[in-house]
Amino acid sequence: MDLDILCFNIATLIAGVFVLDYGADKFLHHTVIVGRRLGISPTLVALLTAGAEYEELAVVIAAILQHRSSLALGNLMGSAISNILGAFSLGLLCHPGNMEFDSSAKMYTGILLSVTTLFVVLAFFNLLNKVTGGILVAVFALYIISIGYAIYKGITDPPQMSDSDSEVEVFTTDEERPTASGSWTSAPESSPLLGDANLRQEGENERLLRPLYQHVFQLLVGLCALSLSGYIIAHSAGTIADSFKLSGTVFGLTVIAFATTLPEKLLSVLSGFRGQGGIVVATTAGSNIFLLTLCVGIVAIAGVPVNGTDTFVLFDLVIVWMSALCFVAVVFLGPSRTAGLVFLAAYIMFLVLEFSVYKH
Repeated sequence: MDLDILCFNIATLIAGVFVLDYGADKFLHHTVIVGRRLGISPTLVALLTAGAEYEELAVVIAAILQHRSSLALGNLMGSAISNILGAFSLGLLCHPGNMEFDSSAKMYTGILLSVTTLFVVLAFFNLLNKVTGGILVAVFALYIISIGYAIYKGITDPPQMSDSDSEVEVFTTDEERPTASGSWTSAPESSPLLGDANLRQEGENERLLRPLYQHVFQLLVGLCALSLSGYIIAHSAGTIADSFKLSGTVFGLTVIAFATTLPEKLLSVLSGFRGQGGIVVATTAGSNIFLLTLCVGIVAIAGVPVNGTDTFVLFDLVIVWMSALCFVAVVFLGPSRTAGLVFLAAYIMFLVLEFSVYKH
């Protein structure tokens, strides 16, 4: 074991976490603003953006080029499990009250269950090949088109607020607030050194409303930071795991999957604290649809031999499908902190079993 390389990757991992925190905060804040400006649900905006897990795609392509299909497929399944049992559970636990999910959130959780069922059937019967891979990529294209159509037609509920949250706290943070006429203005610059001067000249000092394209740009900056942080964290965690000689499939299902889904976990925590239940669901559903359609499709199209004996066991497929089913049940029947605790305990148990019973 090279101690210098190990220490460098530990430092890189820590730096990646800081980039992750920056990207998650910026992404969440500007997602809400863009959604309100366009008059659409932030859920749809999050589905369209947070679902693009570019760090996962980077890991998949790297694994294919290195002829490590077991690592790629294990990472995708582990990430799908981690997004629901790990990230979504944290969002439930951090939410200050009862979450409210709009119709868009419920619709796309149903789509996720269908996609998950399709993947499990194809994987169980060893039907992941170039043809089925093309079908999965086509499904992803239809998913993106459906979101665009929903935005175009306005098939969405208006953005919701919980009763305990004010507009300034949840939707505007430190940039925007609504006026009495319903328009949006930026909050004035404030400083403790100015005292009552800010209050007397608040109307004069208000900045003009920032153009929409600036918020879209900032949203994309946050998304890029999330993707970069996931890539950094995944590769540094991978090197650390290799230093301790962990096996390929377990490594993909656990360490890499946990590392690459840290952005989703942090987004869920921040969204939960800010009362944005729709975004918690959207990041989970969008991410898993991206993983089980486009990413799995690329693995299958690449022509890499895939069979159940060297990539996964039935236990993994059962957990992938059961987690999706429970996710849909919680969204439709009503979320609670108890469900969050059960999901988190199930994820911990999954990790324990992977490292003990199914480590080979």
